[in-house]
Amino acid sequence: MADIIQLLPDHVANQIAAGEVVQRPASVVKELLENAIDADATSIKLIIKDAGKTLVQVIDNGKGMSTTDARLSFERHATSKIRTAEDLFKLHTKGFRGEALASIAAIAHVELKTKQEHDDVGNTIEIEGSIVVSQEVVVTPKGTSVSVKNLFFNIPARRNFLKSDTVELRHVIDEFHRVALAHPNISFALYNNGSETFNLPISNFRQRIVNIFGSKTNEKLVPVDEDTEVLKISGFVGKPEFAKKTRGEQYFFVNNRFIKSAYLNHAVSSAFEGLLKNGTHPSYFLKLEVDPQTIDINIHPTKTEIKFDDEHTLYALLRSAVKHSLGQFNIAPVLDFDRDPNLDTPYHYKNNNANIPKIEVDRSFNPFQEEHNSRARAVAYKKEPTPSWDSLYVGMESKGNTNQIDFSEVHFESERQTASMFENENELEQTHTTYQIHNKYIVSTIKSGMLVIDQHRAHQRILYEDFLKNMTIKEATSQQLLFPLELYFSKQDIEIIKQLKDDLEHTGFVFSNVTKESVEVKGVPVGVPESEVSIILEQLISDVENEVPDSNFSATDLLAKSMAKSLAIKTGQSLQKDEQEHLVNKLFACKEPNVSPTNRTTFITMSVDELDKKFI
Repeated sequence: MADIIQLLPDHVANQIAAGEVVQRPASVVKELLENAIDADATSIKLIIKDAGKTLVQVIDNGKGMSTTDARLSFERHATSKIRTAEDLFKLHTKGFRGEALASIAAIAHVELKTKQEHDDVGNTIEIEGSIVVSQEVVVTPKGTSVSVKNLFFNIPARRNFLKSDTVELRHVIDEFHRVALAHPNISFALYNNGSETFNLPISNFRQRIVNIFGSKTNEKLVPVDEDTEVLKISGFVGKPEFAKKTRGEQYFFVNNRFIKSAYLNHAVSSAFEGLLKNGTHPSYFLKLEVDPQTIDINIHPTKTEIKFDDEHTLYALLRSAVKHSLGQFNIAPVLDFDRDPNLDTPYHYKNNNANIPKIEVDRSFNPFQEEHNSRARAVAYKKEPTPSWDSLYVGMESKGNTNQIDFSEVHFESERQTASMFENENELEQTHTTYQIHNKYIVSTIKSGMLVIDQHRAHQRILYEDFLKNMTIKEATSQQLLFPLELYFSKQDIEIIKQLKDDLEHTGFVFSNVTKESVEVKGVPVGVPESEVSIILEQLISDVENEVPDSNFSATDLLAKSMAKSLAIKTGQSLQKDEQEHLVNKLFACKEPNVSPTNRTTFITMSVDELDKKFI
């Protein structure tokens, strides 16, 4: 039998490796930024075009590379970080496997310019699909500049899997945030399609968080600091009242490397137990320092997952450190739950003595003294004598009075007509009785048997079609707020709101002012509670960034779905009889009552025959 196993060509092997290392433009951003940090750069610029599909360029002022190193950097498994297998457990750098540049060069057009400080000139290398096109001397400043153009140009199938520019840009910014937060001692700048998005100067950790997420973030942070032999914890957690519906602002850094850990996330969440509203998640920016020999960072291609030697100890230390900080800064409730803070003595009254009130008595006052002898007679209040009950009947007809009252001319005031909150009340009176089960399902009878409706999904369908209609005909009604709401968001969230501003106004929102960090809302759609406005906008931003449900849908459709999801009646909400019946009638007035906006079943029917079979 002929041999069937053969070695892969280098360019194919590099493309396969690229599939592990480079999933999207954000993966290139991560690798290039980490290389710049390993080069001891103090200033790093990231330039992207078309969310990184056309160009990803990273410019740093690091130590640069020699001519030989510049050429070897594009070879697979060529690295300056490790010499033996034991070095894998003593790593203090970001990249170490020597696959990043080789993988990127296999699927893109790469141009590298680099110069060391003591050299007069630098070197430039151009590579297209692992093939070196040119290498020559060039005049360039100290440091390294790597330009990655036309990502996945030779693998069109992979390029087709990329999402829209909005989603890919969000992933790029996420990677930028992770690297920038881990290294506040380095200045970072991000330029998107020619405009400056971020310019982060060298600062401390708290200032770096505020510079990225907005000035309002400063008042939301609670410091966490714990130093033990096993683990050193520093950073900040968000106050419980600022918890969000999404998990966006959750960052763990182990030895200055961003990681994802559901186990450690559970430790932080358990520290917030009893302080968060249902369905919300705390924000945290925590740096953990451990001995490199106690962790293994080589278990995942993107190095975002780490294996710890003693996870249980880390869990306990992290949970207690966060809980201690929340209690230390009076975030957690005190033992005296009934204490009223309004009864606390203000600081400026703390050392003051109490003033004894003076009592003055009119010793000449005599309640038995006659009125004409009283000096206060002129101002005394004289109570009119109350007439006897007989006087109430004075003027009524006597026995001999023959006057009769003609009641035919008496007109009764008609009862005031109040508008009903439900439409077609007459139809509601004729519908069958409905019942609510576990505050989740509405049960109604039909001719063939029984109807069971999921109240949350049904209301989503009703609101979705209403919002879609309002945005299409652009005639939505709005209720004005007595006091405008000022809501604060990060810079990239504000950009999304600006993109959706016109569609939001067609649903009934009215914006009076939109700045770089805040949005002022002075009108909301009818029926939207004021307290829900920030939740609706946060959910909408999250849906747009993650392209829920899909990029094939229009922005209007996505907006209607997101708002319907936020405002729909929740599972567990009790409904009155007329509300239940109104929900049923409105659902079957929809164009597609069978499914929710996310294509989930809204109701099921069960015939009498099916019920009979249950009792056989």
